[in-house]
Amino acid sequence: MAILLAGPASEPVTLADAKTFLRVDHDADDALIDGLIGAARKLVETATRRALITQTWRLVRDAWPAGGRLRVLPAPLRGVAAARVFDADGLPQAIDPAVFTLDTVSLPGLVSFSHAAVPPPGLRVAGIAIDVTVGHGDDAAAVPAPLVQAVRLWLAHLYEHRGVEAQLSPPQTIAALVAPFRVLAP
Repeated sequence: MAILLAGPASEPVTLADAKTFLRVDHDADDALIDGLIGAARKLVETATRRALITQTWRLVRDAWPAGGRLRVLPAPLRGVAAARVFDADGLPQAIDPAVFTLDTVSLPGLVSFSHAAVPPPGLRVAGIAIDVTVGHGDDAAAVPAPLVQAVRLWLAHLYEHRGVEAQLSPPQTIAALVAPFRVLAP
C-alpha cells in the first residue's frame, strides 16, 4: 500500500500555459482550469504509474520481503526520507535511511536492505512504514515533454467536456503519448 503524504509543490502545466493551450483569454474559468490541471496530471500519473513532479509517499508493509527488496511505485524513485517499524505496542522505532541501498534507475525503483540491518516489526499488520521521495523533479522542466503534452491534452478534454461524464479511457493521442512511459509492475 502506498499513501500520498505530500503532493507536488507545482504542476507540470501552469495556469498561463493552460489558458494559452485552451485559447481562453478571460479569467472567469481560472479556478476551474487550475483544478483541471491537477486532475489531468493525476490521470497521466495513474496511466503511467509515475509521479511527474516530486512527491512524498509512505509505503506500508506487514513484513520485510524475504528477498530484501521493495519495489517502489509510483516511479521514479528519488530517495528514502524516513523509515520506521512499529513494536507490539504500536510505538514507532526509527530506522536510519542509510541502511537502504537504492536503485533509482530501474522502473519501478528498488529499495534494498539486509535483514540484519532492519528490526522485525512487532505488529502483524502495517508494522513497517517507509517514506520515499518520487518524481521526475521539482518543476515542469524535469518532466518528459510527451507527458507534459499528455497533461495538456487531458486538460483540454476535461475542459471541453466539463459538466458531462467524461470517458475514463484516454483519447488515442494521449494513450500514444503515455504508452512508452508506462511502468509495468512485476
